Amino acid sequence: MKRLALITNTAVVAAVLVFVFQSCKTKKTSKNDETLYAREPAVVYKTKKDYSTYVPVTLNSTKTEIVAYPSPKDVFYKGKLAYPVKLENSYWLDNRGIGVNSAFLNITYDAYSKLETAPPLSELFSSIIDSDPFVEIYNIGNRDRFTDETKEINKLIKAGKLSEFKKIK
Repeated sequence: MKRLALITNTAVVAAVLVFVFQSCKTKKTSKNDETLYAREPAVVYKTKKDYSTYVPVTLNSTKTEIVAYPSPKDVFYKGKLAYPVKLENSYWLDNRGIGVNSAFLNITYDAYSKLETAPPLSELFSSIIDSDPFVEIYNIGNRDRFTDETKEINKLIKAGKLSEFKKIK
């Protein structure tokens, strides 16, 4: 009987912990029926070529191995494929998690999203089409500060004000 009570108590504690951790993990808030991703950075970048349809991965600092890559179910942003937003002067607004060590695969968002599972790391690494694709990358603050982010960011670009923000590369 004591063993059954211990198992039951352990199960209840485990369930509570799972609930607490799941609750803490979420970053979504709701405002006017639109899902916003609170405190998400607005990353604006320019690449050597147009890689906007290709899936990015993250390499280590020496660019010799992949340290982060999405699941095929994780290439979406707000319910749509996470293509970056085209901005003025060949800049892009990231929707996937671009950073200084990001590289692009020769796999499109569309094709990748249809895979059952991500390919093995060795296959992903051999699929990299550019391990140093960025000309510039800026973190221009939190996305939730913009009312019309594309319009407002384009205004910053046209005014030559990107340099006033944190330059990542």
